[in-house]
Amino acid sequence: MSLFTTLKAIVNHPLNAGNKFNSLLFFFKWQISTRLIPYPIVYEFTNKAKLIIQKGMTGATQNLYCGLHDFNDMFFLLHFLRENDLFVDIGANVGSYTVLGAAHVAAAVIAIEPVPATFAHLQQNIRINQLYEKVKALNIALGSEAGKIYFTSKLDTENHVAVGNEADTFEVAVQKLDEVLTGKFPLLLKIDVEGFETEVLNGAAATLQNSSVKAIIIELNGLGKRYGFDENLVHQRLLDNNFQPYTYNPFLRELTLCPTFGNRNTIYLRDIPFVTERIKTAEKVYLRKKLI
Repeated sequence: MSLFTTLKAIVNHPLNAGNKFNSLLFFFKWQISTRLIPYPIVYEFTNKAKLIIQKGMTGATQNLYCGLHDFNDMFFLLHFLRENDLFVDIGANVGSYTVLGAAHVAAAVIAIEPVPATFAHLQQNIRINQLYEKVKALNIALGSEAGKIYFTSKLDTENHVAVGNEADTFEVAVQKLDEVLTGKFPLLLKIDVEGFETEVLNGAAATLQNSSVKAIIIELNGLGKRYGFDENLVHQRLLDNNFQPYTYNPFLRELTLCPTFGNRNTIYLRDIPFVTERIKTAEKVYLRKKLI
C-alpha cells in the first residue's frame, strides 16, 4: 500500500470523521517513534480488549490509526456475536478479529494462522487478554485435503500459499475445515487467506451445510487468480448454500443486500431474521469517543 493510499484511508475512515488532522498527526508520530524506539506497545483496542502492536504489522497498525481497520466487518462481528458463540477466524494473522470476538464479546474462538512468526504474535495477544479458555489457536493451514503445503513467510499480512519458486517459504500442515470443526457448531466464519479461499471451502462442504453457520466474512479481491481460481464460483457456491452477500452500516445497524461480492471483504448471510435481531439488540460499543 502506497503512502498516499494509506493516508487517504486514514482520513476517510468513519472513526476519524471530524478528527482528520489529528489522525494524520498521530500517523506521523507513530512512524517517527517506531524508528527511534522500535518496541511493541499495548493498544487499548476497545474498553474490553488489548492488542500488541509493533512496527511492521501492517494490519494491526491500521487499527491503531483508525480504531477498527475493517470498520463495517469488525463492527458486524461486535454487534452479531454473543457470549459463548463459536467464531472461527481463518487467516487470523496477529488476532485482531480473534481479540474482538473473544475479549470484547466473550465468544469462543478457533483461530487458525499458518505462519509461525505471526502465530507467535497471535499467542501474545491471547495471553495479554487472558483468553486461554476462550481461544483455541491452531498453527496450520486449511485446504481441500489433509497434507502439507508451502507458505511464504516474510510478507506480513500478504503471506500466502506459495506459487512456483517464491523465496522465503516454509512447509506447514494442512487440514480440512470440516475435520477441524467435527462436532462443533460455529455461528460466524471469517476467511482471509490471500486467494486460497476456494481450497478452504473445498474442505468445508459439511461446514457450509451446517445450519448453525449464519454468517461468513470472506475476502474476495481477485487474488484467487494466482492459483487459477474463479472467485465467481466461490460466490455461486455460497449462494447454493443459501447465503447472500450484504454490506453492513454499523451506525444505523442496517444490512443492505448486494448484487454480488465486493472487491475486499464481503459479508455473506443466511437466516436474515435471526441476524437482524442479533444486530438490532446488541450492546453499544464505545470507540474513539463514539457510542455505536
